[in-house]
Amino acid sequence: MLKRLLFIALAAVISVGIYSCVRDNGAEELLPTVPEDVKAKIARLGFSPKDTYAYEDGYVVEGDIFLRKQDLEADPSLSPNLIIAQEEQYRTFNLVTGLPRTIKISTSGTLTTNISNAIDIAISRYNAENLLLTFQRVNSGANIVIRIVNSGPFIASAGFPSGGNPYPEIQFNRQYGNWNVNTLATVFAHEIGHCIGFRHTDYMNRSYSCGTGGNEGQENTGVGAVHIPGTPTGPDPNSWMLACINNGINRPFNTNDRTALNYLY
Repeated sequence: MLKRLLFIALAAVISVGIYSCVRDNGAEELLPTVPEDVKAKIARLGFSPKDTYAYEDGYVVEGDIFLRKQDLEADPSLSPNLIIAQEEQYRTFNLVTGLPRTIKISTSGTLTTNISNAIDIAISRYNAENLLLTFQRVNSGANIVIRIVNSGPFIASAGFPSGGNPYPEIQFNRQYGNWNVNTLATVFAHEIGHCIGFRHTDYMNRSYSCGTGGNEGQENTGVGAVHIPGTPTGPDPNSWMLACINNGINRPFNTNDRTALNYLY
């Protein structure tokens, strides 16, 4: 089965963060070349510039992280130092603040029953953890909008928090709308994870879940990859924040995921 990459946007990247956008292996070959000066700015923020491609008003890096063009101009020296570890849970420097808080989620675009049910399952997974963040699906006035798009070199994408607020948008490629509902629920939960400040569990070695790829970026500046205390130092094969997923796989929160969620929220 073809391995799929989850696509995310950063917080300053975006100042935003993405999981989850997923793209097909090889899709990047059809995309325009990214200038070397742009790749240098991406590396300066602490992300790997390898396989970067342009998308809408920014760039997708590390398979599932979206960075806006203005995010590339951020001063990385203003960020605190990065803590580098092995295969553990990681967060960005930026988190959602103002706790306790309700995060409202809405949708935009053509929605199928399968996609809608997957979104509801993802929201219920978070709310079952009794966090200081509560998620609520609404028709308007949302903090995060899940936008259904007609095409793209990914399954889904998002960004990281900025200014104490979650990243405001998740993009989902509707061509994957017939995937298993629990797989899609994992994808949406993963992207929401980026929106509230989680990086990939295997960011230091994407080949762990993707089969190929390396470190997504260990700079001590930029968006950051801070180890979350209490999470394991060994590989975690079932985490909802692993970089890649195949159809048919379901990753509800495991014990380590719950430790990370409860530590932050």
